[in-house]
Amino acid sequence: MWQPRTLTVLFPPVHASNLPTPADKRPTSNPAAVDQSGVYVPGYFETRLASTANRAKVWKHVCAYLSRWVPNDADVLELGAGWCDFANNIPAGRVVAMDLDATVKRAAASHVTPVVGDCTDLGTFDDGSFDVVFASNLLEHLERPDSSRLLAEVRRVLRPGGRLLLMQPNFRLNPGRYFDDFTHVAIFTDQSLQDYLVSEGFSIEDVRARFLPLTLKSRGSKLTFLVPWYLRSPIKPLAGQMLVVASQSGRSTG
Repeated sequence: MWQPRTLTVLFPPVHASNLPTPADKRPTSNPAAVDQSGVYVPGYFETRLASTANRAKVWKHVCAYLSRWVPNDADVLELGAGWCDFANNIPAGRVVAMDLDATVKRAAASHVTPVVGDCTDLGTFDDGSFDVVFASNLLEHLERPDSSRLLAEVRRVLRPGGRLLLMQPNFRLNPGRYFDDFTHVAIFTDQSLQDYLVSEGFSIEDVRARFLPLTLKSRGSKLTFLVPWYLRSPIKPLAGQMLVVASQSGRSTG
């Protein structure tokens, strides 16, 4: 008989430390976190963001799910892009991947424009230049003044009605492992993140409090074909990450 605990062997890493990217994951008040060669916290990639053979396969499925909020002709910006997992796999008209770590330059696919820079300063982009901004496991790495600057910049570069998609670890679901990543400095739950975004001028379109497991390291990581099933399932064993979709306006996705 199937048991929920078997999900620990279904997927490769998808977590603040593995699925997303290192980009901008430090307070801007601590510039020493990035050395002059564009390396985010020395050793972070090796210890928390080591490459996995099945990462692209997992993200292909995740992006297929997320594409319902991303028009095919959209101009898309990924913040904290690192390995460019989202940027490389999301169908869109134009895709830009930004990260504090120079890894983004070698990780970006040929159709993706890589930008090395601080996500709290999007001055390189014009007002209203994107339809969608995406970030995975990013805000928990920023002190509050920095995350507020980031959100203000996101609102500026989004077109009216543009969307912000955030994947984040949900402290409510797995508090015991939330600080396993030594660069985490802020706590968010599905409720507090919604309230924070509204206070920063966004409207909430959709919330998936239980979206993906917090960490998906496993011996059975080649079974990536099960990811679509997990995303569709109303039952989410081991869920630890949330998804919040917000917009510039009051429109909602029915």
